[in-house]
Amino acid sequence: MKTYRFYGWETASVRDGLGLTPCDYYDLLSEIWCAETCAPRMRKDWTPENRTLGQCSITAFLIQDIYGGKVLGVPLGDGNYHCFNDVNGCVFDLTSEQLGDIRLDYANCPEQDRAVHFAKAEKRERYELLKERLSARRSAPVLHTMD
Repeated sequence: MKTYRFYGWETASVRDGLGLTPCDYYDLLSEIWCAETCAPRMRKDWTPENRTLGQCSITAFLIQDIYGGKVLGVPLGDGNYHCFNDVNGCVFDLTSEQLGDIRLDYANCPEQDRAVHFAKAEKRERYELLKERLSARRSAPVLHTMD
């Protein structure tokens, strides 16, 4: 059995209509996360070895489009949130590796508002790019639209 380094991988057993699990999506996204999809404030530090850096909100909302559930955010203390998914009690964070050895407290985190996150045009554009690239890798498009 392959092991992963993202938070919650051991219990991330939800499946989408294609039968894909969060681990499957981690594998697919690992091929397409890039500096272009990284948050601009973190882009200078993005490397292929740390692919998940600056990808949390766009990834979490894209995964929400696939599985439903909630996007929650761990407060980081600087006014920002690290986003992750809760799908009917199945909690996982596909981008937790970017934090290295820092362990987050995923309990009692506030739900994140898509409209607030995507009020920034650059974030919406990064989300759309990630969504387009993921749809090209899957045998079916990601269905949610931002409209």
